[in-house]
Amino acid sequence: MVKRLPFDDALRSSVGVPKRSRLLDSSPRSRVWRVRLADRSLVIVKQITDGGDTDADADTRFAREVAGLRLAGRATGPAVAPAVIATDAPARVMVLDHLHDLGRTDDWMPGYAESLARLHALTEPGDAGALPAWSGPTAADVDSFLALARALDVPVPPRAVEELTALLDRLDPAPHHALLHGDPCPGNDLRTAEGVRFVDFERASLGNGLVELAYFRIGFPTCWCAMSVTAAPLAEVEDVYRTTWRGLTGREVPGDLADACAGWLIQGDALVERAHRGTVDQLARVPAEDFAWGRVSARERLVHRLGVVAGMTRDHDRLHAVGRLSSALAVRLLERWPKLRPLPTHKARPWF
Repeated sequence: MVKRLPFDDALRSSVGVPKRSRLLDSSPRSRVWRVRLADRSLVIVKQITDGGDTDADADTRFAREVAGLRLAGRATGPAVAPAVIATDAPARVMVLDHLHDLGRTDDWMPGYAESLARLHALTEPGDAGALPAWSGPTAADVDSFLALARALDVPVPPRAVEELTALLDRLDPAPHHALLHGDPCPGNDLRTAEGVRFVDFERASLGNGLVELAYFRIGFPTCWCAMSVTAAPLAEVEDVYRTTWRGLTGREVPGDLADACAGWLIQGDALVERAHRGTVDQLARVPAEDFAWGRVSARERLVHRLGVVAGMTRDHDRLHAVGRLSSALAVRLLERWPKLRPLPTHKARPWF
């Protein structure tokens, strides 16, 4: 069925008259058109749909994306997101700048890291409440992670329970106010002549930017295209991020990257696509079945994350036992399922 362009008289009056439109690929939770106006300029029209949500949930996602984009619009110098030109809130429609994506580039990560740091640095303490606080792991996630170890007959060091409980407190987003994208995955980053810009802010929130810098190490946890970044490329992008942040704020990046990675490790919902999050205990499924998401399986994602946390915490005074437990769990998974593959490298990222 052809989806009619949702462009009412108020938008025609404020933006211009659409002459041609093309429906673009998007998630089931939205519809996106490229529109040429009568003056020959291009805009993007995005409509948030229910996508299985209630109307209230869709309204929340619309409000969240518009708020995130408007905060991102504060950027001085090159933009980090498309500007919001107009909105039609009752129809959950936003009209955005059209971005010309330059397409594939072999060295995509430094620009991504720089724009991510610039995005995170845009907000200040006074912005608290402009967006929801980032939602991280909970006590239920800790219980699920420890239950997974026991199900695989891996002894849990007593100290690990205390460390994970303390980790939840350190991951509390309350002291932090970085503007988080919420889903900074390939496809949500466009390469323009002025630099990388991010789109699709439906999960935007406020928190610690390290939870998104951690994507490079932990394998892009909210993305179907999980990838591994190691060695010199990893060191380079983390240095780009920290240098950019320091230049913009005059401060060092707050928090502990090992904490952020451990937080992603224990979240079972980070093993499945958004539609399946919050439905069942995903970590509890791992011993009995290996379920795919995108190009890799849950066990393969989990082995990668376990290895990352184990490697980062060998000498960590607050996560040492968690690191030992992670190492033992990774060994056990590979003993039971030796055909598990490493994640694809960052050079294998998909292009859209």
